[in-house]
Amino acid sequence: MSTGARSENVTAEDGQTAERIVVAMGESLRRRGYSATGIKQVLDAAGVPNGSLYHHFPGGKRQVAGAALRSMGQAYAQLVGGLMMAGDDIPTAIETAFREAADAAEGTGWANMCPVGTIAGEVADVEPDLRATTGEIFDEWITAGTKLLSARGMTTPAARDLVVAVLAALEGAFVMARTLRSRDPLISSGKAMAAYAALLSVG
Repeated sequence: MSTGARSENVTAEDGQTAERIVVAMGESLRRRGYSATGIKQVLDAAGVPNGSLYHHFPGGKRQVAGAALRSMGQAYAQLVGGLMMAGDDIPTAIETAFREAADAAEGTGWANMCPVGTIAGEVADVEPDLRATTGEIFDEWITAGTKLLSARGMTTPAARDLVVAVLAALEGAFVMARTLRSRDPLISSGKAMAAYAALLSVG
């Protein structure tokens, strides 16, 4: 094997190792939160040696968590964006999105459906770097959502207002649904946001 081929293999393996660490961190954040997540747990779950962490992430736990949050943020943006673009009208699309979120939450035994919001609340006053990361993710969601709804005919100010309200309602509903072990917070929030969307569309 040539030196170039070996180098490509090493690079690919490094990328796969880093990805496994990020995925394992994301799952731990989803299930345990940031404070209760230990690096050894993450490395064991990723199936990589202890020395791998600082080789790929010199910033340690905080850097891995930031990478995991960004990865999950992109995945959630695509999922929610797809739901928001479905249906014949925006209110129906929103109510459907909340109902499907309720189905998913119940179907997973009330697992944390959005670790980004959960971690944001947990670290807001103690981890400024991660607070900034979660803030950037929220800003990206708002920007992307505003563009999607504007493309469906809403004015930009109304679209932004609706996206902010929907995200706030969804994050709060996730917390209540997990705590109460009930789909009601998501269903009720979906109806409320659909009514707000209809009001803005008319306006």
